[in-house]
Amino acid sequence: MTSITKTLRVLADPNRLRILLLLKGEELSVAELQEILTMGQSTISTHLSQLKQAELVEDRRTGKNNLYRLVRPPTEESGALKGHDFSRAMEPTPSIGALAPEGRSFLDELLARAEREIPEFASDQAAMRRVLKNRQDRTRAFFDSIAGRLGKDYVPGKSWKSLAEALLRLMPPLVVADLGAGEGSSALQLAARAKKVIAVDSSAKMIEVGRELAARHGVKNIDFRLGDMEEIPIADGEVELVFFSQSLHHALHPERAIHEAHRILAPGGRIVVLDLLKHRFEEAREMYADEWLGFSEAELESMLENAGFVSVETTVVDKELETPQFQTLLGVAGKKR
Repeated sequence: MTSITKTLRVLADPNRLRILLLLKGEELSVAELQEILTMGQSTISTHLSQLKQAELVEDRRTGKNNLYRLVRPPTEESGALKGHDFSRAMEPTPSIGALAPEGRSFLDELLARAEREIPEFASDQAAMRRVLKNRQDRTRAFFDSIAGRLGKDYVPGKSWKSLAEALLRLMPPLVVADLGAGEGSSALQLAARAKKVIAVDSSAKMIEVGRELAARHGVKNIDFRLGDMEEIPIADGEVELVFFSQSLHHALHPERAIHEAHRILAPGGRIVVLDLLKHRFEEAREMYADEWLGFSEAELESMLENAGFVSVETTVVDKELETPQFQTLLGVAGKKR
């Protein structure tokens, strides 16, 4: 049995407490703990090794991974600690997981205190929920892949563009801001249903091409404006929907662009962000003038929440088959009424 002194020394590290709080309710792999805690693999593995030596966590093999979980204390019915008097100093020292008289272990009491005192607790729990959702999504994707050939073979007339057009028809007429609009291809689609689209881009040439394109198609409800995403030429509360389509990673300060989006939205308005999931294709900086190599779900979620948005949801919605296999990240949120 591990000595109480050694165990308390292990528990003195706040990062190991963060790990225990995560493993209290879920089994997690090293890779998942890395993603949640944004620490390196060696650091996580070292912490887990020390927690195992202290008999606080255990692991089990599942496929290619080891899943770690909190070691639960023995029950009173087992008789292992039945009748132990915690007030007697001369009795043998109980384990850190031993049951207190009221049925709660010392470890339970310590973790309940840690929940209140560790500042990262709430963000760790949110990140864990996201990781578990991704795990469920991967499981569903696997079973989808073996359920038949539907969706893998060519189907005449079936396309993402046609689906987008159909869903746009369900959108209520809104005043929409298309930020980083480029030559206005998305603005043209949105204009078919919107009351008005304000298309903003920092390139005067793009604005010129967009106006010509709209005129050629007879679209009159697009207002092209020259401006920067970080200083949007739109009044406070002027729009009901803000749309970033593969443009946020071109902003020098994407968090400022998100704050500006919040400013121009009317109360109850919504924001939609389509961008690249964080990647390592450095050539994109030169090839596509990208300032940022995409964003992680956590980064996008944090930017939206810090700007004051509520009901934030992020998810990966697409993955390209060809190298470098860019993935598309979707974020949606609302502004309080």
